[in-house]
Amino acid sequence: MSYDVGELLLQTVPFARTLDITYDKVEDGVAICRLPDRQDLHNHVGGPHAGALFALAESASGAATLATFGDQLSRAVPLPTTATIRYRKVAMGEVVAEARLLASRDEVVAKLDAGERPEFDVVVEIRNAEGTTVSEMTVSWTLRPNR
Repeated sequence: MSYDVGELLLQTVPFARTLDITYDKVEDGVAICRLPDRQDLHNHVGGPHAGALFALAESASGAATLATFGDQLSRAVPLPTTATIRYRKVAMGEVVAEARLLASRDEVVAKLDAGERPEFDVVVEIRNAEGTTVSEMTVSWTLRPNR
């Protein structure tokens, strides 16, 4: 890929900059993002707010999607269609989200080639500094053909 996906997302998605999300690793089908421990992002128990965790996970899923299908942007736009998050433990401090695309790139692109609107899932695990999973998210994405 000829561009830095994390940098592109920080330029085009102002909310990611607002939260200070960093893109530690972005490769085909995988992204690792980090949310700093900031007082202004805390909830009533002193950890990152559920909305901040959701935004972190969705950002990671988008980076994994863009890294995989960025070459398809001239003919389709990636859009999330649904997201389900499970908050397993209270998150405290800095958190890291790791996203993994579950679909085969070839199968998704074949559906797009056939004139379909492909859908696929990206799973995200959010861990605290100790490596404990605090949240899990599944984001369903589509590649909507350009009109």
